[in-house]
Amino acid sequence: MSIKVPKDREVPFGAITPAPVKEQNLFITSNWRAVRPVLNQEECTLCFVCYAACPDACWSYNAAEEKMEWNWKFCKGCQICINECSSGALTAAPELDFEDGVVRLEKPF
Repeated sequence: MSIKVPKDREVPFGAITPAPVKEQNLFITSNWRAVRPVLNQEECTLCFVCYAACPDACWSYNAAEEKMEWNWKFCKGCQICINECSSGALTAAPELDFEDGVVRLEKPF
């Protein structure tokens, strides 16, 4: 007896499936952040400590512009990158200081 699996549900041999190249929009998790890291590009030494320390892979290196970039979609505001930044290029800023801040409610409770 064989089971008919729909084409869109098939898994390749060995269950090896392709991973998202940069980000998976189904997993945007930044909506409870109270603070966000702010990067001072002039103080940044490109040591990549923020990249290595972030548990949610929110930092990437833009080789074309030779600078670090922050992905707001997945940052939870844990501040690990800020605490580990040896050059002091990262600081914490309250989310409500930004017009696009994620801790806003469209209507009160």
